[in-house]
This record gives sequence, structure tokens and C-alpha cells, in this order.
Amino acid sequence: MDGGAPYNPRTVEEVFRDFKGRRAGLIKALTTDVEEFYQQCDPEKENLCLYGFPSEQWEVNLPAEEVPPELPEPALGINFARDGMQEKDWLSLVAVHSDVWLLSVAFYFGARFGFDKTDRKRLFDMINDLPTIFEVVTGTAKKQVKDKSSVSNHSSNKSKSNPKRSSEPQIKSTKAVQSKDEDEEGLDEEDEEEHGETLCGACGENYASDEFWICCDICEKWFHGKCVKITPARAEHIKQYKCPSCSNKRIRP
Repeated sequence: MDGGAPYNPRTVEEVFRDFKGRRAGLIKALTTDVEEFYQQCDPEKENLCLYGFPSEQWEVNLPAEEVPPELPEPALGINFARDGMQEKDWLSLVAVHSDVWLLSVAFYFGARFGFDKTDRKRLFDMINDLPTIFEVVTGTAKKQVKDKSSVSNHSSNKSKSNPKRSSEPQIKSTKAVQSKDEDEEGLDEEDEEEHGETLCGACGENYASDEFWICCDICEKWFHGKCVKITPARAEHIKQYKCPSCSNKRIRP
């Protein structure tokens, strides 16, 4: 496998950094790189696994030959179920198993390097603050944020009527986070308050007011512009934006 030299994180912070890197790589495989991932999971091939690396890269490959392996192994044979179910269901299944694998790797390091009860709890709390891969892939994390904001944020109706998002299709699909004049500053503050916990459908990170975001008009997930390679200038000319996952969807037998 192409994951680079063996790396053994020894502190809670190092294990969490390792977890975040592997998680980012797996999310990339199941969202922005989903078409390439789908093609690599050929059911005609042998048992395949999806690996995530600390470098935020991913790889589909055969399982490790050594027994027991150096690290816990991901779910085996993910490619066999690919054509036997709907793509979104298959991706959700792979996402769940990827979540399980990430936890097993993190706590393998914890056990190997003698984390005590306090360290294990701190590691779990840090991990638990992030949405799971399953939540990112299925959009569950965004729905949870929406439900939460609908109860706590009394300005949501006012923000939804913001003409900045409804007057033109391409503007509706983008989150213009930098105000152009003083009149828009109040609206931007409301926008950040409402969407402060919105998660990027690609990397799973939170919304920030100093970053450009764009929303898919099909699945309604929000993305960092940089994660889907869309600039504000390019977004101005897009009438209906489709994220990489929705753009690559095809009718499966």
C-alpha cells in the first residue's frame, strides 16, 4: 500500500491527528472522489478494502498479508456488494464500516501505548466532537444541525427571505460570506449565526464566515468552495450547481 512510512502516534493529540487525517481521506473517497472509488471497487476483483491514511489520502487495495496485521484491518470485500444494492446504500454501508475501522485504529494505538482511563475518555471526546463518516456521507449531520437551529435560532425565517439567496439562481447556491457594503453586514452576521454549525459535505468541517461555500441544488449539502474546486467568480456563472457526488450519479442495474 502507498500509505508512506509506518507511523505510530503516542500521545492523545497525535492519535487524534492520525484519526482526522485518515477520516479526511475516507470522506474524500466517498464524496468528492466517489466516481473513482466506485470504479476501483470492481466486484470481479478479489476481496478489497478501503484504507485512509494520516496524509488525508485513500486507497482501495487487498488486505494485509501478515497475520495478525500491523494495524486493525478495514472491512473486507466491500467491492462484492457494490452492484447488489443502490449506490447510496452501498456508500452508506462502506461509511459505517469505515467509522468502525477508524475507532479500532485509534484505540489500538491507545492500548498499545498505555493510555489510561483519562486519556481514553479524552480521545473519545475529541473524536465524538466530529460527525461520523456515515453522517457526512448521508447528510445526517446537516439535518441534525437544521433541526437544532430551527428550535434555537429565531432569525431563520428572516434569513431565508434574504434576497441575496433567492433573487438569482447562482447566488442562491452560494454562501457569499464577505459583505460588499455596510447594509449587508447585519445579514452576514445572521447568516453565520444560522449556519455556524453547518458541515462541509466533503471534509466534514464547520462553516466559517471567512470562507466561500456553495450548496448543491440536488442533495442540498454545503461544501467549501476549495473542497469542490469552485471559486466565487465561477459560481456567479453557475445556474444550478451539482456536487461531484450528484454529478457522477448514474442509474445502476
